[in-house]
Order: sequence, then C-alpha cells, then structure tokens
Amino acid sequence: MKIVRTPDDRFENLRMHYVDEGPEDADPVLLLHGEPSWSYLYRHMIPPLADAGMRVIAPDLPGFGKSDKPVNKDDYTYANHVGWMRRFLESLYLENITLFCQDWGSLIGLRVAAENEHRFARIALGNGGLPTGDQQMPPAFMKWRMFALHSPYFPIGKIIQKGTRNVLGDEVIAAYDAPFPSRKYKAGARKFPALVPITPDDPASAANRTAWETFGRWEKPFLTCFSDKDPITRGGDEKWQQHVPGASGQAHTTIADAGHFLQEDKGPELAQLLIRFIEQ
Repeated sequence: MKIVRTPDDRFENLRMHYVDEGPEDADPVLLLHGEPSWSYLYRHMIPPLADAGMRVIAPDLPGFGKSDKPVNKDDYTYANHVGWMRRFLESLYLENITLFCQDWGSLIGLRVAAENEHRFARIALGNGGLPTGDQQMPPAFMKWRMFALHSPYFPIGKIIQKGTRNVLGDEVIAAYDAPFPSRKYKAGARKFPALVPITPDDPASAANRTAWETFGRWEKPFLTCFSDKDPITRGGDEKWQQHVPGASGQAHTTIADAGHFLQEDKGPELAQLLIRFIEQ
C-alpha cells in the first residue's frame, strides 16, 4: 500500500477560534459542533452552562466559523481533524473534560476521547456516532453526501434550517452564512460528508474500530441524548447504551420534537440535561 502523509508542520500556523466562557479554574465542558455549523450553534447552551459555574469551551473546527479555512479540499481529512483537535486540547492544557458532541463533532470528539482517555471525565453524545464503514448508512445521509459533493448550490444557513424543527429567523440564517462569504470558503463544509467512512476499507475505519474497542471498556459516565426527529441518527443511541459500560444507569434521554440540530431546537433543555449529568 502506497500512501503519502502531509507533514504536521504544514498546519502549525492554522488558527482555531473558540469561545471560552465561565470560570477559568472550573472543569471544562467541551462543545463540538458538526457540519456545516459552527460554535454559533451553541449560543443557547453556553450561558446556562457558564451560569452553573462551568468553563465552557466551544471551538470552531478548521474550515468553519471564525477558524482558518484551508482552500484545498485535500487538506481536510479525518486524521487531520482528529490531530487538530488533539493539539487544541493540549494547547489549552484541558483536563477532566466533559465532552458534548454532535454530528461531525462526535466523529472527531469520540475519536479524540478514545485516544486521550486521561483528559476526559465524561461524555454526552447527541445525534452522532462513530461509523466504521461496516454498517449501512441511512439513505438520508447518502443523499446529503451526494448533494454536498456535487450540488452547485450550497446555502449553509438554509441547510441548517433543513435540519431543525424550529423556523429560523433571517438573522439566524445570516449568522450561519456569515463565515462563508464565497465558494472558496466552503471547501471544508463540502468535504466533510465525503470523509464519513461508508466502506470497511475507508482510511479512518481501522482507527474508528479501535476507538469502539476502547469504548467497550469505558467505565466513565456516558450519556446519550438523541432527538426523535433526526432521520440520520435516530435510533443510534441504543448501540452506545448497550456497548459502553459507563452508559449503564445513566439518565438517557430522547429529546422530543427536535431535528438533527437539537442544539438549535432544544438548546436550553439540552444544557439542563448536561448540568444534571455533570452534577450527579
């Protein structure tokens, strides 16, 4: 097998923006967004979490939000995103982390947690997972993958609206559009769906299988809080509840009347779930 690997020093100066609210000396709550959103997705959750005395950190993944955006699609790989997030946690010296992750935030966050167990105290997973390519993906995802790869029209704000139950105001849609003023800013958003493993020999499959093995031994608290109206991830919470030892006895919740972007539909309720999970 012949491979090439981009040297890490090609990305040393990549700037990752993040929101950091709440007491600096408190244990961190790490909120990871997915595709094609950014940390703005967590605006309904950050204030109540910070008010509860938690340090809330919500980064923008490279290619999204206020973070730098490589224009070459080939720079966006699963391995690069895992590496960027690992270095982000190291640069902030984050320990005893509570992770909440959704969509691509979970594909990255769960891998980082499995590979850096010592940094994490607990995990809450909402509308996400860790595919290995060994399972059949839902038709809704495959349609989305083809759209992202080939559609000449890729309106970020309207895509978010398609994944919510609430009707978003014009100012909210404009906020989701803001980081992407032209086509060249959308390379990461376009590439993400194609990076999801859909075949067993995907470049990320082996590492994701190893992560699943780690979670099969994970004794730390693990909570699922999926929504009931997501056609892509609905039902995926049961596998985690059965597989992860730390999921036993947790107050797993199905969030009613919420779409794929449950942070947008039920942000305050989700924040309260996290507070109870952390304080139990």
